[in-house]
Amino acid sequence: MQRIYLDHNATTAVDPAVLDAMLPYFSAEFGNASSIHTFGQRARAAVETAREQVAALLNSRLQEIVFTSGGTESDNHAIFGVALHSSASLTSSTPGHVITTTIEHEAVLNACQALEKQGVAVTYLPVDREGLINLEDLRRALRPETVLISVMHANNEIGVIQPLEEIGRIATEADVYFHTDAVQSSGKVRVDVNALQLDLLSISGHKFYAPKGIGALFIKSGTRLRQLLYGGHHQRGFRPGTENVAGIVGLGKAAELARLSLDKDAARLSHLRDTLEQGILARVPDSRVHSGNAPRTPNTANILFTGLEGEALVIALDLKGLACSTGAACSSGAVEPSHVLTAIGLPASDARASIRFSLGRHTTESEIAAALEIIPTAVLQLRKLSPTYHAT
Repeated sequence: MQRIYLDHNATTAVDPAVLDAMLPYFSAEFGNASSIHTFGQRARAAVETAREQVAALLNSRLQEIVFTSGGTESDNHAIFGVALHSSASLTSSTPGHVITTTIEHEAVLNACQALEKQGVAVTYLPVDREGLINLEDLRRALRPETVLISVMHANNEIGVIQPLEEIGRIATEADVYFHTDAVQSSGKVRVDVNALQLDLLSISGHKFYAPKGIGALFIKSGTRLRQLLYGGHHQRGFRPGTENVAGIVGLGKAAELARLSLDKDAARLSHLRDTLEQGILARVPDSRVHSGNAPRTPNTANILFTGLEGEALVIALDLKGLACSTGAACSSGAVEPSHVLTAIGLPASDARASIRFSLGRHTTESEIAAALEIIPTAVLQLRKLSPTYHAT
């Protein structure tokens, strides 16, 4: 059976060139990057090369890149680091204020909810039916005690890209720190931390062909963060602990590959995504693409199949050799419908009937053609069994 993988927003395969770059640092090049002897200094050189590669992808300075264990750590460091440091300088009656959105990843939402328990006020901006925030809502949400705006670049479920350049201007004018979770955009669309006027940005390697367990946080020079981890003086004290040299090398190589192929990959994936969406709409009655009129990452399609349970369809498609998902992998098995889809106005039944297809660097035309044979068949079979589906 042919296996087709359309769940790249959950994770990607490690690129062969990335693996090749990493392999020496599991064996011959095993030095600790903090050691001053030759073994250590070769490891240090590899770490600094990777820092250059990640900085080039984001158009940042080298010293502004801090390696982490992934997107969740980077998001938490940015949010807690700014909020707790800034709140400490405010009076107890105004402990600080953070602005975010209702469609953020749980790494941001749960961090903000934890801040609320510590007395920090949080505003959760709504989104429209396409998944975009209203910039006037953002302006109205600002307060004298606002310390941070955290708005994701691209949504992990629907792919919608927020207007970060405009948000960056608002944050700069208000003298408020600006963070973005760019886990789903980095390596897929161009990200320039200077053009977007960002102070903090989070990325995760396994979303663009590096291994799991490695990520980075861009921290603009001069940004003041509360220290979250305590240990040695690694990475200028921002992130103590012995560096994961092999993982860092992999992240750097993946960043280099992404930077060099970004435009070509984006054009090809946009074409394949559009082919998939148009083919499904033509073949499957009562289907609809979510956020199809908004700016999106080139690889992401989220589609409603009315009258079905999404998880049942995911299982049926997997049995036919096609891997996809109902949304964020971090929420797999959740009883509640997707908070992202309900935030754009879907009733719970439609949110549960929606499937995310996310394409990747190695997705082919023939795989999309095969998917367009598999998906309509599976939907038809399940709808025949569905007590809630009535053809329109």
